[in-house]
Amino acid sequence: MSLDPLAAVHQRIAQAAQQARRDPRSICLLAVSKTFPASEVARVAALGQTAFGENYVQEAVDKITALRPDWPGLQWHFIGPLQSNKTREVAVHFDWMHSIDRLKIAQRLSAQRPAELPPLQVCIEVNVDGEASKSGVPPEQAGAMAAAVAALPGLRLRGLMGIPAPRQGLAAQRQPFAQLRALRDTIAAEHGLELDTLSMGMSADLEAAILEGATMVRVGSAIFGPRAKPQA
Repeated sequence: MSLDPLAAVHQRIAQAAQQARRDPRSICLLAVSKTFPASEVARVAALGQTAFGENYVQEAVDKITALRPDWPGLQWHFIGPLQSNKTREVAVHFDWMHSIDRLKIAQRLSAQRPAELPPLQVCIEVNVDGEASKSGVPPEQAGAMAAAVAALPGLRLRGLMGIPAPRQGLAAQRQPFAQLRALRDTIAAEHGLELDTLSMGMSADLEAAILEGATMVRVGSAIFGPRAKPQA
């Protein structure tokens, strides 16, 4: 009997953690639910999944609003590019923001985070491969960005996020993740910051990411199945 998709992903995480001599409980699985309806999120939540990642603000807010009465314990992570005119919705509704790539975005999130909520947990997105098609700060600018973001009220800087270019083979996949981990450690040491998070690794390369210290892996289609077309 084959495992259900969520259990199969957990098994992959456990096997990679064993290879890395890490506790699998130190790795958070983020189920990327973008484009899937609230009913699908509820189905996966019923299997024990609590952390969900979303890329599209309005779609996500609609799901969060629909699900919170019955699923108040779910944790919501924004993982996509964010326009400055949509920061308020993220500041109000989300628990985490992984993709800070401009200080202006962090400043707006800080100013708009409701005082009655805990600090918004945030990561700085690093464009580790320098791809023109992807957002994220260049590695050489990440330290200054981290220092500035860490000083903002209403936010808690947790670490770095990265989406490397696809690579073939485990050794090649590990390389950018190793660079991201080293960058996180350097920034923490140079700026006196406590950074405990590396948000890196997806369906195709989560094993490589875990071997290099990922604390959060972002998995969508391997859990939910083929993705629908993004909403406009």
